[in-house]
Amino acid sequence: MCCIAGLGNPGSWYERTPHNIGFLVIDELARRHALRITRSEGQALVGSGLIRDKSVVLVKPQTFMNLSGSAIGPVLRYRNLTNRELIVIYDELDLPWTALRIKKNGSAAGHNGVKSIIAALKTDVFTRVRVGIHPGHPVDAASYVLAPFERDMEKEVEEVVSYTADAAESIVAEGAVKAMAKYNRRARGIQQEEE
Repeated sequence: MCCIAGLGNPGSWYERTPHNIGFLVIDELARRHALRITRSEGQALVGSGLIRDKSVVLVKPQTFMNLSGSAIGPVLRYRNLTNRELIVIYDELDLPWTALRIKKNGSAAGHNGVKSIIAALKTDVFTRVRVGIHPGHPVDAASYVLAPFERDMEKEVEEVVSYTADAAESIVAEGAVKAMAKYNRRARGIQQEEE
């Protein structure tokens, strides 16, 4: 079994914001595979089932972004899963909009949700799917990530979410290394060398 956690903030106010791209991808995976993420488990909403014939649990922390680890840690422990079975999908302001980067470990790079997960699990070894959200012009990070998607970006949200869901499915089925080679990209339509 693996655990796929999408990071975001609960509540309708945040639904279509860059900081909630992880939630949007989890919703897309649930839609594709007829899974319901309605069970309340600790501080998370979860749903379980099969993706590409592999058992998965989908997780949407309900703690707000900066405390994501306190929601994800108990979900893993309850199922006797380790950090190595965890895939975390989240927004990355250091990457341009439509870019995607899969990594198997590393620092939080200033992302408070990831920082919280590292603290809760006491390791930085878990698969990350980083979704680029930088719009290509200067922004105030704190307000930008919590504001609705800019109009130009809104047109591409569904493509980005679908592409990221494809990448997550690939990680489940084939592992992170193969998924990196297929899905890492600098921006939409541009393949990127594996790092």
